[in-house]
Amino acid sequence: MLARLYEWFDSRLKLKPLEQTLLNEPIPGGASWNYVYGSATLFLFGLQVLSGMLLMVYYVPSTDHAYDTVRFIQDEVWGGWFIRGLHHWGASAVIMLVGLHMLQVFFDGSYKKPREMMWIVGVILLTLMLGFGFTGYLLPWDQNAYWATQVGINMVGATPIVGDFLTKFLRGGETLGALTLSRFFAIHVAFLPALIIVGIALHLFILRRVGPAGPHDEAKAKKGSETFHPRQVYMDSVVMLGVFVVVSMLTILIELPLADRADPSDHSFIPVPEWYFLFHYQLLKYAPGALGPLATWLLPTLFFAALFLLPFWDRNPGRNPASRPITLAVGMGFLITVFVLLGFSLKQLYAVPKKDPAIDRGLGLTVQFGCKTCHRIHGEGGNLAPDLSFVADRRPDRAWHIQHFKDPKSVSPGSFMPTFPLNDKQLNDLTSYVLTLKSGATH
Repeated sequence: MLARLYEWFDSRLKLKPLEQTLLNEPIPGGASWNYVYGSATLFLFGLQVLSGMLLMVYYVPSTDHAYDTVRFIQDEVWGGWFIRGLHHWGASAVIMLVGLHMLQVFFDGSYKKPREMMWIVGVILLTLMLGFGFTGYLLPWDQNAYWATQVGINMVGATPIVGDFLTKFLRGGETLGALTLSRFFAIHVAFLPALIIVGIALHLFILRRVGPAGPHDEAKAKKGSETFHPRQVYMDSVVMLGVFVVVSMLTILIELPLADRADPSDHSFIPVPEWYFLFHYQLLKYAPGALGPLATWLLPTLFFAALFLLPFWDRNPGRNPASRPITLAVGMGFLITVFVLLGFSLKQLYAVPKKDPAIDRGLGLTVQFGCKTCHRIHGEGGNLAPDLSFVADRRPDRAWHIQHFKDPKSVSPGSFMPTFPLNDKQLNDLTSYVLTLKSGATH
């Protein structure tokens, strides 16, 4: 049936020449697991586009509604938490795979003649992907998003000559607000995807024109070649499936946090950027005062300039790592520096006690349903119902509290507490907060 359908389309659209072009490209040295990063990155980009489109069905890019729509997607929309999780973890995965792909090209020397243009397009795609991460971070409009973006824009503003212009362009005015959110949304969902699609198309076009580089071992490359189909297609497909499973498991097992609604007046909040910006965040701590501009814009500028110029600086025709000791040593030194800074940053972050986000959501529910109208909690509230300041000391049983919120009279006969419309998630969140109300706890 499928074969006949394919023949029908082929008789009209002449698909077989396209199939030959896409699947029968020769790979010097044969198929390899070393070549899967590009296809996996392309797959993840497609996943980001699809999940982003689904999120846009409910998301409203305004300071009045952005936070509420993200919360609605997370808590109320069927499968919304999963789609948002795929988008969040997919963003991290695509940055990681772009990095691995560039490392593989760097190690194999595949940026050398005649593939200089393909490398340059790849560096441009890396910057665009980082721009994706930066612009998408603001969209939830929570405290972390607001203040991390504020820090990022201030860093851009430290750039000489063009800093003020870039700051006003990103903010859409003098302050970070509604125009900033609208502008970041437009950049994130329209401008960057269009540029990346063009970049990917150009990257693939150049690849088809110059052909795959193959292994850096010339003897292995000369032994023969192998078409892209079937073995390389199989390897790419296995890795794509594996990447999707990993991203899905992270979504299922790790709850995606959402901080409090953005509060521009709360200057005490300390934001935490995404992990792929953490090493730079840590570097800024070691560059106070006059050294600040060095870490803020000069080192990143030099880094990307070095990437762009790498094919023209490393003119050694040999691709074997042994023939490029200086280039590889510089690259290794950079990687070690990045991972050391990342390690220090993660160590400091994990040293700070983390609060279960369910506790904050439970506290929000007590405000939403006016629990303090009747109950007193740590000196605040009414006296119509029992004081809950240390209720967890008297009732440490989670199941009891959940049943109490479902049907108060079933566990407390004579109770005048009404039954509130709580779903299972809200019941667990409210119970998590109540179980923190005990002696010795800090609030």
